[in-house]
Amino acid sequence: MANLSTPLDRVLGAPAAKLLADTHQLATAGDLLRYYPRRYQNPFQLLGDKRPVLGEHVTFVASIAKVDLRTSQKNRKSTFLRVTLTDGANSIGATFFNGHKLKHVIKAGRRGLFSGVVGDYRGALQLTHPGYLMLPDAAFDDEDGSPSVIPVGRRISGSGDIADLARAVGTTVAEDGGGSDTVLDLSEFDRSQLPIYPAGKELQSWTIWRCVRQVLDVLDPVEDPMPPQILAEYGLCSLDHALRVIHLPEDEHEIETARARLRFDEAVSLQLLLAQRRREDAGRSAPPCTSTDGGVGAAFDAQLPFELTAGQRAVGVQLGDELAQGRPMNRLLQGEVGSGKTIVALRAMLQVVDAGHQCALLAPTEVLATQHARSLRAMLGPLATAGELGSPDHATRITLLTGSMSTAAKRAALLQIADGDAGIVVGTHALLQDNVSFFDLGLVVVDEQHRFGVEQRDALRGKGRDEVTPHLLVMTATPIPRTIAMTVFGDLEVSTLSELPRGRSPIVSSVVPGREKPAWIARAWARINEEVAAGRQAYVVCSRIGGDDGAGQDETDEDEAAGAPEPESKAPPTHAAVDVFERLGAGALAGVRTGLLHGRLPADEKDAVMAAFSAGEIDVLVCTTVVEVGVDVPNATVMVVVDADRFGVSQLHQLRGRVGRGGHQGLCILISELSPGAQAFARLNAVAATNDGFALAELDLAQRREGDVLGAAQSGSAKTLRLLSLLDHAEIIERARAFATEVVDADPDLTGHPGLAEMVGSVLDEETTEFLEKS
Repeated sequence: MANLSTPLDRVLGAPAAKLLADTHQLATAGDLLRYYPRRYQNPFQLLGDKRPVLGEHVTFVASIAKVDLRTSQKNRKSTFLRVTLTDGANSIGATFFNGHKLKHVIKAGRRGLFSGVVGDYRGALQLTHPGYLMLPDAAFDDEDGSPSVIPVGRRISGSGDIADLARAVGTTVAEDGGGSDTVLDLSEFDRSQLPIYPAGKELQSWTIWRCVRQVLDVLDPVEDPMPPQILAEYGLCSLDHALRVIHLPEDEHEIETARARLRFDEAVSLQLLLAQRRREDAGRSAPPCTSTDGGVGAAFDAQLPFELTAGQRAVGVQLGDELAQGRPMNRLLQGEVGSGKTIVALRAMLQVVDAGHQCALLAPTEVLATQHARSLRAMLGPLATAGELGSPDHATRITLLTGSMSTAAKRAALLQIADGDAGIVVGTHALLQDNVSFFDLGLVVVDEQHRFGVEQRDALRGKGRDEVTPHLLVMTATPIPRTIAMTVFGDLEVSTLSELPRGRSPIVSSVVPGREKPAWIARAWARINEEVAAGRQAYVVCSRIGGDDGAGQDETDEDEAAGAPEPESKAPPTHAAVDVFERLGAGALAGVRTGLLHGRLPADEKDAVMAAFSAGEIDVLVCTTVVEVGVDVPNATVMVVVDADRFGVSQLHQLRGRVGRGGHQGLCILISELSPGAQAFARLNAVAATNDGFALAELDLAQRREGDVLGAAQSGSAKTLRLLSLLDHAEIIERARAFATEVVDADPDLTGHPGLAEMVGSVLDEETTEFLEKS
């Protein structure tokens, strides 16, 4: 007998176990049983005595009454068999291709199982190249000529799914005179639901089913990790029943019953993991940072040239209250592009600075880190000049640290961080290095969290003083559907900024079918010229850099293509930023000042280009997605995205958020060479139709499904979330979250619930957990 942890080689033998391990990473009986069928079909229901119906998929035992080898009139080298089949009550014609190869098998007088869709040929019913399984004459020695269990010989002779199924369900028995024979139970062909598994060339669906049946035949009753009262409360079946009937169901009701239970297990496994993480964080100590009336925070509020929105004030109070506590704040701040997350984060950082601690702002790229440092200094003004002659009493210092800084500049920055002179430290991954030592880190702010892993943010939080854990504020401008917030970001509390600052107009977007309307592209360049003539600026965004990168992406900005969908078949070639920059500069935009920005440029050159664009010294910036987040140039009003079909929904929404940030109307033009009838073109129209980032996030999730949301590495894995949909099963996730929270609050380590502790590891593999931790 076996249990879920039994290695497959002990049940199936080494060759089959190795094949399952190599193709689908299945190592144990539990792994295989959680490799669920993708769908079910019932094509093999036996015909019985009824007459076949046109269009019906039938399977029946029949004798071959007549065989006629014919030559194709269109191709004289091609032959086929015209066959008459009879089951005693009904006759039906059949055509088999490759007649010369099959004439030695399909012979008059033989009997077999035949399976196919009933068609019409000159008014008569017929099957076209049906699946078949030839049966030995001994199979019909019984008086009625139609036994329920039949021998099919030592070697299965047939073709198509019916032969594959026979190989999967056939039983090998020993013969009296030695040797063995395969015995087939015809009731297996009469199942209403046959499982079809995700399979490939190396491992067929029927082979997987045969292995599953072997495991189920020797599987001990599975002990249920879920408390009986939970099963009763939610109307769930036992785990043992679910794992068996999802592979061997009698009807659709059993399938859904099994899926409901296994889906809930996946949700609970996720939520237990996240509840433990929340519990662990809550048990740590953090520096209490109460707000003060006479510090840099109050001075900053007093000099603000505009009024905060109601949402910014409300979230500010929420953050301020949590920062004042002695336990770590763990909060996700999400908001529409341009909703003012940076100002909210800055006010929180100033509260921590006033309490005598340092803050770190972690940005994914050097362009964004430099932009943040520049914009924070601009917002603070004199309040960012601590250590300089004539600086205000409560001023602080902003220090930038990136990997490409000169040795001298890096040494000076490290000294300011270590001795506490730097109140706010802005940097890239360079902040995570071991040689970066903070004097007293109190708050970590992570911008665009989806580009960092939890181990990276925890590495920064681990730089707190005296084992005290700094507070954590995670920011994202990618709106997150509620179910994603409960799962991928389930260890963080969520705050949302949904309103835009006063005076900001919604962005107008339009889609241009470049191949069919080339004049519209010319009009886009003309529109940029008009905006530049009016004193404004524009972006032209391309999907790749160019030069010697072929059709690939730059290694420095490896996230430039993140979120981009798979290209459609026969998609037109893309336009590289380097080529577009040269072409526009010599043609349509010859009269304006153009600049080029991409991730492969040296850091000082990137900074110089971005500074020139921010200062208005460059009119049009041709770039890659290095400007996707955080870049704030209020004077930019137009963005043209070339090959827009190469970008994902959320990425396009992020990109167009770079324009219209001042007092002028923003315009985003999405150019695609695809046909307007293509699916990707419909996605562009959906983006252009709304500025509601949350609606677009739902659309993005619906189109990408969980394969992308939970990590590309999982697409071929056998142990990922196969049944739980973050889009469709919000209620199940909410129930699982409530249950998991209650269990972990009472039993943090799950020592009293060993089954639940094991379930976390059995449903979630290392890749899934790693991705969740990186989210």
